[in-house]
Amino acid sequence: MKIKSFKKVAAAAMAVVMAMGMFTGCGSGKSDSGSSVELTEAGTYPIVKDGTLDMTVFTMSMPNVEDFATNDFTKFLEEKTGIHVEFVTGGRDDWEEKLNMLLQGDDYPDVILGVSPNIAKYGVKEGIFIPLDDYLTEENVPNYLNIMKEFDLNVTREADGQIYSLADINDCYHCKYARKMWVNTYYLDQMECDIPTTTDEFIDVCQKFLEMKPDGIAVGGANEGWFTRMQDWLMGAFTFIPAKSETLVVRDYVALDSDTGKVTCVATSDEYKEGLKFINQLYEMGAIYDGDFTQKSEQLKTLVNQEDEPVLFFPAGTISDIIDSASNNELYRHYAPMAPIEGPNGARIAWTEPNYGVSSGAACITDNCENVEAALRWLDFFYSETGDLCSQYGAEEGVDWVLDPEGKVGLNGEPALYEVLNTYSAEAQNHDWQDVGIRVATEKYRLGQAVDADVDPYAPEGLERLLYDASEELYEPYGATSNLINLNELKITDEESTAVSTIAVEIEKAIEENSVAFMTGAKDIDAEWDAFVEGLNNAGLQELLEMYQTAYDRGNSAK
Repeated sequence: MKIKSFKKVAAAAMAVVMAMGMFTGCGSGKSDSGSSVELTEAGTYPIVKDGTLDMTVFTMSMPNVEDFATNDFTKFLEEKTGIHVEFVTGGRDDWEEKLNMLLQGDDYPDVILGVSPNIAKYGVKEGIFIPLDDYLTEENVPNYLNIMKEFDLNVTREADGQIYSLADINDCYHCKYARKMWVNTYYLDQMECDIPTTTDEFIDVCQKFLEMKPDGIAVGGANEGWFTRMQDWLMGAFTFIPAKSETLVVRDYVALDSDTGKVTCVATSDEYKEGLKFINQLYEMGAIYDGDFTQKSEQLKTLVNQEDEPVLFFPAGTISDIIDSASNNELYRHYAPMAPIEGPNGARIAWTEPNYGVSSGAACITDNCENVEAALRWLDFFYSETGDLCSQYGAEEGVDWVLDPEGKVGLNGEPALYEVLNTYSAEAQNHDWQDVGIRVATEKYRLGQAVDADVDPYAPEGLERLLYDASEELYEPYGATSNLINLNELKITDEESTAVSTIAVEIEKAIEENSVAFMTGAKDIDAEWDAFVEGLNNAGLQELLEMYQTAYDRGNSAK
């Protein structure tokens, strides 16, 4: 742990200065003239009354943003706020390593932006990130507090009950129901079959497909990809399958029972066992491709796009991840989204997640920052009405975007809130920040973007319409049909993480390996089920569940 005595003395001295009404800046704390920086009245711009204030910011660089220092949005933000930012960056693959190295020394930046750092370690444990509770006021962050009324501010509280970061908000409606299955209706028409709605109908359609196309793959899938695991979707006919743990980033099958407030491992339940038997039945009849258990989404994409269209069903959060609508539109149009199927005991469950799209870690302020209020007021712009539009698309109204476009509607059919004129670019540009920094996009905001009301959902520009309609009509009705729900990220201590991280990896390995063995028949599920459950307990499953329960209870007691 770093020794903080010197910084505590410095902080105390700074408190005296601030009490006298003088404000130094983050970093140099000097204006252009070399005098101390004074801030303007709260809620106004610029933030700095005279001159400029220097601030250092760490963030992630992206290939489609050429240079933060000379970027048009960066220049706009400096002119608007009077705060000059010097950027320290890390790439998509190495930002965490670079940030950790900086935080192990003393010369780290004032603000950590848009990278979700390890707050349990560098905030709660080491005190490098400062608690923000007393700073989250209407004077410092009015936009942030206003937008967080729609969400639960407690999602940003850490294990010690304090807040060390601002929230990232990307409340994507179709992402809430991202575990989707797509079916080739061209083949269904040839077989004179409807889209299946039950497990029995699913088996029947797979059987008919294999009779018609013996070399075909009835159910495709990939073990790695955005909701491309076929077994997780099929299990919705038996029980709720959570996504990978947001707390420990492992697939440990831990869910929350919303009726009791207790955490549980779904993989040890009778319902999960029955689901494995159903998938084994599909496997034994030749409906499931062996590669489904090991391949990545790119391999699934290659498989689906073969000229003879070998795949009847495949799962994906968005069809565009697997088939390109522009280059292969005929195949693209052959596939339609389908609703979850009903199991023998009436289960028909769509995956979803409470409080989706809101997470902590969007911005942290370090104890090197000498003017927390100024930094927060700078960050608060991103949460304003036009902050996300400016950072994403450019800051010039009428050129980059317009508000309340006349006669335009959003995806939800309501009058559009805005229209984007300067669309997203995957190519390198220097006009805006694209997806870098803080994302502030509520569901209302995302659905309020102007779209063509008559757009063809199977045209390249119709993807959002296709995903919205599929989510609303086919998945949302089944998103609250189970008492088991996805467990949101829990705030655990650095010590708790260390204690269970190895256990969690072992649990994931045991569940995944045994589940595949049961699905493929390599293991007899009735004969070896008890040994499987016992093995999980011996590997520390109960200890893992106790940690989750402790963290869940601790977080909820603070509300």
